[in-house]
Amino acid sequence: MGLIKAALAAGSGTLADQWKELFLADSLDSETLMIKGKKRIGKNSSNKYGNDNIITNGSGILVADGQCAIIVDQGEIVEVCSEPGYYTYDASTEPTIFCGNLKEGIKATFETFKKRFTYGGDTGKDQRVYYFNVKEMVDNKFGTPVPIPFRVVDRNIGLDVDVSIRCSGVYSYKMMDPILFYKNVAGNVTGEYTIDMIVDQLKAEFLTALQPAMGKLSDLEIRPSSIPSHVNELCDYVNEALDEKWGELRGLEVISIGMNPVTLPEEDAEMIRIAQRTVIYKDPTMAAATLTEAQASAMKMAASNEGGAMTGFMGLGMANNAGGNSAQNLFAMGQQMQQAQQAANTNGWNCSCGAANTGNFCTTCGSKKPEAAGSFCPNCGNKVDAGAKFCPECGKPTH
Repeated sequence: MGLIKAALAAGSGTLADQWKELFLADSLDSETLMIKGKKRIGKNSSNKYGNDNIITNGSGILVADGQCAIIVDQGEIVEVCSEPGYYTYDASTEPTIFCGNLKEGIKATFETFKKRFTYGGDTGKDQRVYYFNVKEMVDNKFGTPVPIPFRVVDRNIGLDVDVSIRCSGVYSYKMMDPILFYKNVAGNVTGEYTIDMIVDQLKAEFLTALQPAMGKLSDLEIRPSSIPSHVNELCDYVNEALDEKWGELRGLEVISIGMNPVTLPEEDAEMIRIAQRTVIYKDPTMAAATLTEAQASAMKMAASNEGGAMTGFMGLGMANNAGGNSAQNLFAMGQQMQQAQQAANTNGWNCSCGAANTGNFCTTCGSKKPEAAGSFCPNCGNKVDAGAKFCPECGKPTH
């Protein structure tokens, strides 16, 4: 038994005369995942009283865009077709499979079930056609009921901390292997299988998979605010986490994820803001500028002191003496660091430990400065530094 694809140019009258019944499914809406095929008998057909669960030899099978049809004979899947078109059912042919644009995996699944079923002879007493919705199922809303741990790493400021995030949005999924969905989920339903029968289970599993997916996303060292711009990577990680329950068991796959801005508890957000602000004080010039601004504000307040300006300025002087480094000292330290950095960029070298140096030994790990690559004078054989145009020993040109 098998399906033979009919020519698209065949006239409707010819098809009506040839086919005993026509099996089809009306347009599948976004709420229907699977439905039992309906038998439509034309006015030219002589088989008007056939059993709904018997497919007469020569019957027509119609598959529309976004649909996949399977034929179940005596409880076993014997035919699969997801390529749109008209087909005629021939009990004398071998089983066939038209996969259309579905994954190659459906072929392997079909071959596995085909080995478990003995074909041949006439059709059995119970034959059914089921249609599956293989379009993308969109607008599935989600939201994390409890915060999800997320590791925030910012090497620029030396930050490595775990925070809690909340996220919400929508995701879409698609049925990639209808055979698995029929065998493991829907089964021999008499009518239809709708989304509301499984939506709660899918949503719970999606949220469960979201946690390890977020963990892998944090390994990319992105900030929580940047998560919505990395939804493609997040989608891949979610599918990895769902592969056993969705891919291998139900034949489903997450296609896309759309996210709203991620939110953090105020205490976690404030901690990150403080760390980002504090890092600027590692630069003495930035610390001096901040101190200068603070001193200017303090002088304004001292001038308006209720106890008198002298009292206010005496307090300001005591605070400055207790404050340690002055703004002038900090500016001087910053200038020294800039000069040292410029010297390192001009005459310095970078150690394997990452430190910048100007001397012959690393100030961090003590390693010796590596010898500069050079060449030898073609006249006297003396070693010449890289870039030198003349030999320092004999004065001959090096090139």
